[in-house]
Amino acid sequence: MRIRMASLLAAVLVAAAPAVLAGCGSDGDDSASGPIRVGLTVPLTGNYQALGTGDQQGAQIAVDQINADGGIDGRKIELVVKDDKTQPDQSVLAFNAHKSEGAVAVIGSSFSNSALATIPLAERNSMPYLSLAAADQQVDPIRKFAFQIPARSSTYAEQTLKYLQATNVTKIALAHDTKSSYAVAGYEAVKEKAQDYGVTVVVDRTFDTGTQDFSSVYAPVRASDAQAVFLWATGPPAVIATKQFAASGLPIPLILTGAQATPLFTKPAGAAAEKVILSSSIGAIAPKLPPGDLKTSVDGLAVDYQKKYGTPPPQFALDGYCGVQVLAEAIRKAGSTDGKKVQAALEELSLLTPNGRYEYGKDDHSGLSTDNIAIAQITGGQFLPTPWMTQQLTTSLPK
Repeated sequence: MRIRMASLLAAVLVAAAPAVLAGCGSDGDDSASGPIRVGLTVPLTGNYQALGTGDQQGAQIAVDQINADGGIDGRKIELVVKDDKTQPDQSVLAFNAHKSEGAVAVIGSSFSNSALATIPLAERNSMPYLSLAAADQQVDPIRKFAFQIPARSSTYAEQTLKYLQATNVTKIALAHDTKSSYAVAGYEAVKEKAQDYGVTVVVDRTFDTGTQDFSSVYAPVRASDAQAVFLWATGPPAVIATKQFAASGLPIPLILTGAQATPLFTKPAGAAAEKVILSSSIGAIAPKLPPGDLKTSVDGLAVDYQKKYGTPPPQFALDGYCGVQVLAEAIRKAGSTDGKKVQAALEELSLLTPNGRYEYGKDDHSGLSTDNIAIAQITGGQFLPTPWMTQQLTTSLPK
């Protein structure tokens, strides 16, 4: 009886073996077939909805283009989108769901606080996490499986300081949102590097994400000799701050960051946004880029985005699009969806995208230098390069 039972059990195991192997193949096995499942976690509700919506739009266009071109080694990408509701705990839940559903990597979140809460899970699970947020804390210190798609806050800060130096601005008022990891990192970078560019912070003010009245931020500026206000904010506070700055009548420029490089900022801000200076992805000034490989890369997104949504792609659509491009290229180079192999390929990746050229390394998981950052002025609701930036495009264009 035991012999017969053992033989029956062996037969069952042999019959089941193909199914078992097929199940293993869906989790990074090089021999797997079928779609490559990629998780996308973005805030589609909450304060950062504008960021997440753009990220999702750009990511889907990239997936559609790659799939239309045959996919990755013949395998299509299946993009699975989850809303983290601009809440770190929801981002954690989304990551766990992506993992259990067979995702080979996760792209997201646009909210730095959510990304920072999720990265430890990516590390424990050896799963590549390509963040759509800009806070330096995600990649400094290096986490093995965490990579950044937007430039770091400190990179935006440094390019803006270069612009200030070139335009003879030596004294600024600095304000930041204390509840945003992105804003805190940018503020700290300005404080650390300002002196290197001959800039002094003469007014230093704080606010938080729920602030409705910025009079306490702007009142000290009026009594100072500041030549510009450099404000770090994301989401709705930036619109409020911009409108109140315009109403204040301060005769100096307001400088913002890539978090406002979207019509979802310019439209609600309206006339108050006119002439605001901001740092952004180089792709945000797409119509004014000179002919060349970068322009071709940007147009690869811009044409399809314009057709679908009626506007040039904002900063966040650029980020979502580039996140998919970067991951797809790493999978191609790795010849695998195995997390460790994809991670190794990311560290050796050099890829020109609409955000500029990514050049990751073992000691650099951000990948973008200041050459990939545009300094733009909002004119008629459009992001146009400043005269200084126009000159930079002739000498330091990403290739």
